[in-house]
Amino acid sequence: MEEKKAVKIVVSGMRPTGRLHLGNYWGALRNWVELQDKYRCFFFIADWHALTTAEDTVGLRDNTRLLVTDWLTAGLDPEKCVIFRQSDVKEHAELALLMGMMTPISWLLRNPTFKEQLQELYKARYKGQEDKMKKAEGVTRALAEAHGHEGDDMALHSDMATYGFLGYPVLQAADIALYGADYVPVGKDQLPHLELSREIVRRFNRAAGRPLLVEPEPLLTASPMVPGLDGRKMSKSYGNAIELGEDPRSAEAKIKKMFTDPKKIKADDPGHPEGCVVCAFHRIYNPDWKAREEECRAGKVGCGACKKQLAELMAPSLADFRARREPFEKDPALADRLLAAGAEKAKAAAAGLMTAVNSALRIK
Repeated sequence: MEEKKAVKIVVSGMRPTGRLHLGNYWGALRNWVELQDKYRCFFFIADWHALTTAEDTVGLRDNTRLLVTDWLTAGLDPEKCVIFRQSDVKEHAELALLMGMMTPISWLLRNPTFKEQLQELYKARYKGQEDKMKKAEGVTRALAEAHGHEGDDMALHSDMATYGFLGYPVLQAADIALYGADYVPVGKDQLPHLELSREIVRRFNRAAGRPLLVEPEPLLTASPMVPGLDGRKMSKSYGNAIELGEDPRSAEAKIKKMFTDPKKIKADDPGHPEGCVVCAFHRIYNPDWKAREEECRAGKVGCGACKKQLAELMAPSLADFRARREPFEKDPALADRLLAAGAEKAKAAAAGLMTAVNSALRIK
């Protein structure tokens, strides 16, 4: 009798920061939809992670519902994968606490994302408030130097450099390890973050005396580059995003504003598709995008006509998103019920692991 092959486990999550956009869909969600048919998938709303950079939590619950709605709109199926909220499964915090006991601070301080994001938040807080920033820096510098630290990195010594922000990778490692993830879907730029999770798992296993936690492998995902309307990375914070299921008029208006080749002034001027946002979207939505780029280079099509065709090509996909979202907009509590059901499945999976962890560490 042939032995049945064990199904591999995939774990990933997103922070609830508002409605998702096409960059989120093509960069991650579309891949998740495919993965749910191949693996046992756990997809969680990372609401605790959202607290690491948020100064208020007014919209956290609403954003959680929006995120679940967008996931389901994109095609995630709670019958095929486990969808839940991180804070509903307390074992995430328990394992993160234990992992934190064994994770050197030097590992966390070398995380480049920590300092980069901290600097961005620091600048955003005092944008247009130079006098207030100088006053805050004076206090921060004095405190840092009083404790024997260099006072040149204001953000690092400010009150924005919180314990939770610094420890983000520890909670992330716990999120992954709690369900025995074999794979984590990542892009190449995220490999250093996953490697830190792997290091934390290895150190934890040494403390436990056996390979108790699975060391996750990267599941590299090929995804098309989806720029924002202005050519930068698509982001809600930049105001350059097209949302999933955007209203037809709004979507058309945004497409008309897309950045194009600045050297192509007249319709018959030769164009340069490289760096043109409209051409980048044609590569995703237009089956004949290569022919369209050749027409652009030859000056056979103007930017206005190119944008018009793109709007027509994108319309059916955006309409499908709007149709799938409708049931959840009519019944907002539906998202809460789905999260509650998913949490029960996640708790059942997490409880067994934590029993083994506490036993191995001789806690219980």
